[in-house]
Amino acid sequence: MRAVLRWPDKRLRTAAAPVTGITDATHAIWDEMIAVMEAMPGVGLAATQLGEMQALAVVDASEARGQVVRLANPEILHASVHLREHQEASPCLPGVSALIERPRAVTVRFLNADGEVEERDFVGLWATSVQHQIDHLQGRMYFDRLGRVKRDMLLRRARKRA
Repeated sequence: MRAVLRWPDKRLRTAAAPVTGITDATHAIWDEMIAVMEAMPGVGLAATQLGEMQALAVVDASEARGQVVRLANPEILHASVHLREHQEASPCLPGVSALIERPRAVTVRFLNADGEVEERDFVGLWATSVQHQIDHLQGRMYFDRLGRVKRDMLLRRARKRA
């Protein structure tokens, strides 16, 4: 299993390449991502966090686990105007987290595990995790959503813990 990249690895600031089709290699990457996500444990992981620069993500915000959604080329089509706060973190920057406000619900279009275009609504923690992974795939980190002062404080705390 690959290790998660650590901030400030430049690949975490690089947008992922679109996936042209779902192959056996795609499924192998997804399987590895799920294993890493479960080992953390976490509710989502983007391929870029493992240094795999493809637009792939996995999300499982279910209580019981085992409800993983595999996404390729995810894009938000619609976001609710109602916001939700959630304490977000990333294994790329261990030991710190921040309260981030995001839309409570999103409609996302993606290629699913069968290679078909799917549109799905995600709500609550599912929506937060999907948006967090899409940020990673676009070369953004959750702390980019903070104001400068809060972001600088978080990064200082992370450096002290490293």
